[in-house]
Order: sequence, then C-alpha cells, then structure tokens
Amino acid sequence: MRFHNGWISIHWVALMDLRQLEILQAIAETGSFTACGRKLNVSQSAISRQILLLEEELGEPLFLRVGRQVRMTPAAESLVQLGQRVFLDVRETVGVITDRTRELRGTLRLSGGMTVCLYVFPPLLKHLRRVPPQLDVRLTVATAGRSVQEIRAGRVDAGLLTLPVEESDLVTVPVLHEELLLVTTPSHPLARRRKVTPREIADQPFVLFEMGSATRKVIDQFFATEKIEPKIVMDTENVEIIKAMVKTGLGIGIVPYQSVAREVKAGQLFCARIEGYELDRETGWVYARANRVPRMIHELMAAFESVKGKLRLGLPPRRQKAVEPAHIHP
Repeated sequence: MRFHNGWISIHWVALMDLRQLEILQAIAETGSFTACGRKLNVSQSAISRQILLLEEELGEPLFLRVGRQVRMTPAAESLVQLGQRVFLDVRETVGVITDRTRELRGTLRLSGGMTVCLYVFPPLLKHLRRVPPQLDVRLTVATAGRSVQEIRAGRVDAGLLTLPVEESDLVTVPVLHEELLLVTTPSHPLARRRKVTPREIADQPFVLFEMGSATRKVIDQFFATEKIEPKIVMDTENVEIIKAMVKTGLGIGIVPYQSVAREVKAGQLFCARIEGYELDRETGWVYARANRVPRMIHELMAAFESVKGKLRLGLPPRRQKAVEPAHIHP
C-alpha cells in the first residue's frame, strides 16, 4: 500500500476503526506504547496488538522501535493526520445533534494565560453560573502556544489568547485591547514624575514577561524603536511574579493595567503611561475552524460581551479640578 500527500484511500480507511485512530494519536502525543496505555487506561499488550493488526491490514510498518521509544513512519504520520480530521468531523456531528436539543448541556473547556485566568475568567464564570445554559466549565492555565496545541487536539474548546495567532485551521476573534503600563513602587523616583519619558526608564532594571510571548514582542518593539537596550533582571510568564518582584524593588515592569488596577487604587503600586506611546496588546477568542460555529461557542461569546464592559482595560483619565471662570474687568 502507498500513501500519497498524506491522503489515504477510502478502501483502507474502512479497515480501521476509531479506537485504532485514537491509539495512534495517543502514541504520537505520548511517545511510547506504555504512556499511551496509561493515557487511554488500556494495557500495553492491547495497544501493541491493535498496532500489529493495523500493520498487517495495511501491509506497512507504522513504528520503528528504538529501545523503549518508538518513531513514527510516514504511514503512521498520515494516519494521525487522518485521525485528527475524523475526530473533528465526529465532534462537529455531535455538535449539530446537540444544537437541536432544547437545553445545551456539557462541559465548556477554556484556556488562557495567567492574566486572563486571574482577571477575565472570574467575572465570566460568575455570569455563566447565573444565566442559562448552565455549563460545566473547566479552565486550563497555559501559554498561547500550549493553548493552541490543546485546541487542535480537541482537549480545549476555546482559548482567550494574546494575539496574533495566525493558524489556518483556527478561527481568531479579537475582543479586547489591554493597555500596557509602566509599574513601579510608590516610593520609586519615577513615581514622583508628572510624565515618564522613554529616556527616563532607559537605565532602569526591568522585570518583564517571558521572551517570545506576544506581550513581550510589543514591549521589545518599543525598546527597539527608542533604541533602548533594557537591563532585564528577570522574565516570567506569571504576571503575579512580576508584581511581587516590582514590590520588592528588584526592578520596574510593563504589565496590563487590569492586573495592577486594584494595587494602584490601594496605593501599593504606581503605574503610568510612557509619554509618546500607547502600548497595548490585543486578546481574542481562538477555536478550531469548522463548517459551523458550535452553539457552545456562540453562548460563550454572548456571555463574554455581557461582562466585557466591567473589565478594567486601561488607565482611567485623571479627574480635572474644577476651574473658576476668570473674572473679566470692564
């Protein structure tokens, strides 16, 4: 049998069942028959038997055994791609059937970064608990890259991720613009300035988001434009760690306003815009592309629009003191 451009004839598809495709996908994800068995709660001997049967039916080896590890052949890679398409079609068909029922039930699996999980998802979940349909919600805290993998594998229904996410098999719906602000301790010299300029922060130590993240790319673009070579004393994906390190005086940070709004109001942190710049990041819903948008995704987006206005996405304008009208002498 031959595989051409990753496609397999209908005749050979008929020889396989969904369980065998599921086993192939699990081996591809875990890297071994043993780990696959643990993932699917099946004995290793049963896994090996299914693979042997499939290899006999196809007339081609699917794996090269190297010690305890297995390496996929091109035939196995083609079958894994087929399995992804098949399971996507199955999920879509089940979704169509579910959409016809009176009440939407099930588990909504969401993914997002630390800031989203701490400051966006809580009001969203609170709203979802009050309005129908009442869905069970499971959350995963993950980087954008990991979230994309989970969405593709069907383990997450939608992610609220920092954009851009440019993948042809995924749908991206921008929904938020979050302002990024300079953050320091209230006692820091910069906190006494009416305006903070790029030159004034050039020599400061920084605690920043991790290299390669979409947020860090926005910040690095600012540095490049101003020809600033920042002194970075720490980088992390965790916004709470950034805040904690800033509070200790390790350095200053650039973070989304909503992550520090409470501490700024309480006088625990100081934040400001950098003069001449409007730094922000775009966040959007990301989900698998399909012939139809699942009803669960429609319900999720409707719920999000209901709470979006309550999010603190940017520094509020300063209150201007009332000015007495000038007395004009005749």
